[in-house]
Amino acid sequence: MTLRVPRAELPGEMREAMVQQFGELPEPVEVLFNHPDVAVDNLEFAAKAASWRAVDASLKSFAHMAVAALIGCSWCLDVGYFQAQNEDLDLAKASQVPRWRESDVFSPLEREVMAYAEAMSVTPTAVTDAQAASLLARLGSAGLVELTAFVGFVNLSTRANTAHGVTSQGFSEACEIPLAGRAEAAGRA
Repeated sequence: MTLRVPRAELPGEMREAMVQQFGELPEPVEVLFNHPDVAVDNLEFAAKAASWRAVDASLKSFAHMAVAALIGCSWCLDVGYFQAQNEDLDLAKASQVPRWRESDVFSPLEREVMAYAEAMSVTPTAVTDAQAASLLARLGSAGLVELTAFVGFVNLSTRANTAHGVTSQGFSEACEIPLAGRAEAAGRA
C-alpha cells in the first residue's frame, strides 16, 4: 500500500527528536504534519496518555497491539512491539498479541484487557456489562476509565494510519523475538 497523503517536512528540532527516538522519521507523524496543529496535538495527547499510571504499562501495550491487530494497522503493531522492547516489557508475550486467543502465555487479566480492547474497537461496540464489571473490580474506577480512554485514543491512531495508507516501517525487526502473525478465527468481527 502507498501513502494516501504525502509526507510533510517536520521542523528541524522535532525531526531530530523523532530520529533519536525511533531511528528514523515515523510516517504517521510526517503525514499528520500536513496539518501541524493536528500533528502537535496528537503527539501531546499521546505523551499525556503515556504518563497515565492507573493501569500497568504492559496491559496498555497489549491492548494497543490487540487493537492494531484487529484494525489491521501494521505500523501500530510494528512500533508497539518495538516500544515494548524499549520499555523492557515481556517480549515473548508481546510477540503473541496478534494471536492472543490461541496463545497460552497470557494471564486471565491480560486476556480480559485484550478482549475489552477488541470489544471497544468493533462497530457497533461490543463491550458487555460483565466485561466492564470484571475490569472495574480488577482495575478500579480510575483504571477502567484510563484503559477505556487509552483504547479510544489507540483507535483514533490505528484508524487514521490505515486510512492514510501508513504501513509497517520495520521497527520490530530490531526485536529479539519475531512478532507472531495474526491467527484467523471464524466469526471474528
